[in-house]
Amino acid sequence: MKTKSLILAALVLILGAVGAYVAWDAMQTRRLPAGIVSGNGRIEANEIDIATKYAARVAEVTAEEGDLVDAGAVIARLDIRDLEAQLRAAQAQLRQARQAQATAEAVIAQRVSEADFAAKELERALVLFGKGHVSQQRVDQARNQRRTADAALTAARSQRDNAAEAIGAAVAEVDRLQELVADGTLKAPRKGRVLYRLAEPGEVLAAGGKVVTLLDLSNVHMTFFLPTDQVGPLALGAEARVLLDALPDLAVPAQVSFVAPRAQFTPKQVETRSERDRMMFRVKARIPEALVTKYIERVKTGITGVAYVKLDAGVAWPDWLESRLTRDGTAAGAPQS
Repeated sequence: MKTKSLILAALVLILGAVGAYVAWDAMQTRRLPAGIVSGNGRIEANEIDIATKYAARVAEVTAEEGDLVDAGAVIARLDIRDLEAQLRAAQAQLRQARQAQATAEAVIAQRVSEADFAAKELERALVLFGKGHVSQQRVDQARNQRRTADAALTAARSQRDNAAEAIGAAVAEVDRLQELVADGTLKAPRKGRVLYRLAEPGEVLAAGGKVVTLLDLSNVHMTFFLPTDQVGPLALGAEARVLLDALPDLAVPAQVSFVAPRAQFTPKQVETRSERDRMMFRVKARIPEALVTKYIERVKTGITGVAYVKLDAGVAWPDWLESRLTRDGTAAGAPQS
């Protein structure tokens, strides 16, 4: 019995030694060269809230949580029957205004003819009056008819202008209502994945009420933090690599797309150099959109991992930070980012 115990103890010691060696060897293998730094982070994407423009009842929600939707895809529809009725009334008013304008144009043509006839009558009366063939009263009557015809023409033109203004107002109202009717169909502004479904058919939402939250998969990135001494030499656009906890052996290419202009969290006192070095800045490493698009069905957010960035562009990536994705991005399979 004592011999068996000794043998088991020896086996445990040997296995522990082997495990320690393997871990040590892995640490040596994955040691970062000078000029490359790393930070822990998680995969994120911009969130877009698709909301109502005005208060309305939700008639239909076509998107489910987790759905991948294309740009322009219908997400939901609102109950807009009252707006459609208002639109029909506005279109009827527009037709009436155009008919009024056509009537005014016809009246103007009539008034122009009458004014021309009155002008000629006045001219003839003045000629006859000069020859003594008509009285002054006849001339005054012709002059009054001319003035009456001119006034009627001016009034007809004013009615035409009023009709034109009414048409402009009716067109504006029709355009406004058509826009509101169109806003009753909520569409995805870009390709993405539905993160949350926040409303159901039958619910009445206020203006700005959220229906779904969409993840914009055109900008997938890992957010991580680096200290002051590492952020200083870091350049926007610097090469980066992302290793996900779910796929630790598959390096994903990325680029530094953002460095916070201010420290995101700092100690209470920053008078000393050691304290200033502890100030941390938020950094984003963006995964190329072409790569995300290629593996769009597998893209997820929230997965943790490590981001590696180059402070020195001349430094070569170690072999364990290279993969089929960093070399050509055409191989099958992709990280679940």
